[in-house]
Amino acid sequence: MKALLQRVTEASVSVDGDIVGRIKCGLVALVGVGRGDTKADARQLADKTSQLRIFADDDGKFNLSAIDVKGEILVVSQFTLMACTAKGRRPSFTDAAPPPEAEKLIDLYISYLKETGLMVKTGVFQAYMQVQIHNDGPVTIMLNSKDTRRK
Repeated sequence: MKALLQRVTEASVSVDGDIVGRIKCGLVALVGVGRGDTKADARQLADKTSQLRIFADDDGKFNLSAIDVKGEILVVSQFTLMACTAKGRRPSFTDAAPPPEAEKLIDLYISYLKETGLMVKTGVFQAYMQVQIHNDGPVTIMLNSKDTRRK
């Protein structure tokens, strides 16, 4: 699983012109699920998302996590994160998990985030969404559940 995290001052996601999720200070997590990803990947990604120290302390250093600052998280499914662009000019999405499998793991990721006590809002799985992001910093970090297993 992959998550592109963006630290934000505010963000929202709309479907058919209706806002379905809105947050203030926190993170937008654009999340993609790959073939072969498991519950363990969802857990690792949620733990890293909630505990990653990318919020500034009083000295301006990245020492605080979303949990520390009581940030909110907006989770938006994003299968295009699984794109392979090695050949040609059109991305291939064969590495993306089938939708039913992806939806289950994204739902697990969301439930794991909620276990931390963070407020979590979401988009609508497989919907065409408009995401409005007010990137703070800007701070944008790519997480890959496979990377967290490296020593």
